Amino acid sequence: MRKSKIKGKSHSMRPVESGAPKWVKATSEEVESLIIEFAKKGIPPSQIGVILRDQYGIPLAKQITGKKVCETLSEKNLAPDIPEDLFNLIKHASRIRRHLEEHPKDMSSKRGLQLLESKINRLAKYYTSLGKLPHDWKYSPEKASILAR
Repeated sequence: MRKSKIKGKSHSMRPVESGAPKWVKATSEEVESLIIEFAKKGIPPSQIGVILRDQYGIPLAKQITGKKVCETLSEKNLAPDIPEDLFNLIKHASRIRRHLEEHPKDMSSKRGLQLLESKINRLAKYYTSLGKLPHDWKYSPEKASILAR
């Protein structure tokens, strides 16, 4: 019986290519202006990458500009205050809290909320050590309900 959770190798991998593909016609200035334009509309960095890929045929912004989307946004002071993955976890936790207000006996959701909040605290600790969050930043459910709106 197989004990490991690895089930196969069927997944996509990015090609190991240092520069931009030859078929991409966009310049780095055009890509940066698109990134800034989308950020000003309020689109998060991960969605900017998806839009660039699907609508503009730009596989990776880093291959063309030499910088990641978040790096480009932080240079122009358009980066979000809280990193996107942490923000999404906080929104999820506030949705679970709202659910628990209506259904207080849902113990599996309560346990899921505990696990999610511990993940938020671990990620916040990591981002404070990197300097992406202030050193006095702490997660609290009250702050989460305000942020999630």
